[in-house]
Amino acid sequence: MTSQYETALHVGERLRAFRVGKGLSPEEVAAGTGLSRAAIYRYEAGQPIRVDALGKIADFLDISVASLFGVGSEFIATAAGFYERMRQLEAMADQISVLFGPISYLLTTEHFDALLKTILMESVPEIAANRQNLDSQIDEIITLLLERKAGYLGRRPNIVSLVSAAELEQVLRLGFVGRHGIIGAELKKRQSAALVEVENILRMLTDQPMGVQIGLVEDSLPGASFQILRSGAVAQVAVSPFRLGLYANIRVGVATITAAQDSVSLHQEVTAQLWRNSLKGEEAAARVRSILKTAQSELSV
Repeated sequence: MTSQYETALHVGERLRAFRVGKGLSPEEVAAGTGLSRAAIYRYEAGQPIRVDALGKIADFLDISVASLFGVGSEFIATAAGFYERMRQLEAMADQISVLFGPISYLLTTEHFDALLKTILMESVPEIAANRQNLDSQIDEIITLLLERKAGYLGRRPNIVSLVSAAELEQVLRLGFVGRHGIIGAELKKRQSAALVEVENILRMLTDQPMGVQIGLVEDSLPGASFQILRSGAVAQVAVSPFRLGLYANIRVGVATITAAQDSVSLHQEVTAQLWRNSLKGEEAAARVRSILKTAQSELSV
């Protein structure tokens, strides 16, 4: 049974995620609700929230009180809000099962991080609304992603990552691009960046670092990416339309997070089936070597 302390803590985490997703500072929430800035910081830190304050915050953020309490499913319409919630959940997780293509962000290298802003910037069309704030919005997303990765590397929870062989072949062929039309030397640079990340997957398959299990899937994968996070006896599933790397999407879609037993069980069954049928260990490494060999020969042309 969840304690009152844990309930308040989780409400604070969701409050911060919704605020970040709206691109608001604690000061702006305080001004919009008539509450003090100190109160907003306290609530986000997990201190109990007065009922009247809870209503004011929910109205200002245009969400339901039930969403702040995590009743049912959480619906998150911004990449920043989703990545903040993932950071919070991963910070408590003992085990993470990942089906995010083409490569799980938590297992990427610093070379990918260095290229990420360029990919995300070019993924947003010139006609997109609020483009004047794009630079700061992407900086915030990258900050959240780096915090997620630092948290994972600091704690090293067990991670099971399912990787699509077809998507590896695709990203090596097309490179890490945010849109169509990247050509010439820049395209070669993006293809080389993809090569580095797939070589990193090969290293993990051969070195088998503690707590990291990778399955190479030759079968068809679900259209939506998802992640199952388990902390003790509690599991939650996050389904996301947001995508990094190849044809990134940080603008359009609604992510969901739920602890509903039926949803968790169904996603666990899908994960288990894909894991059983996936290539693992040396067999997976041999397949990735073959994929890399083909890509390297094409790059050298």
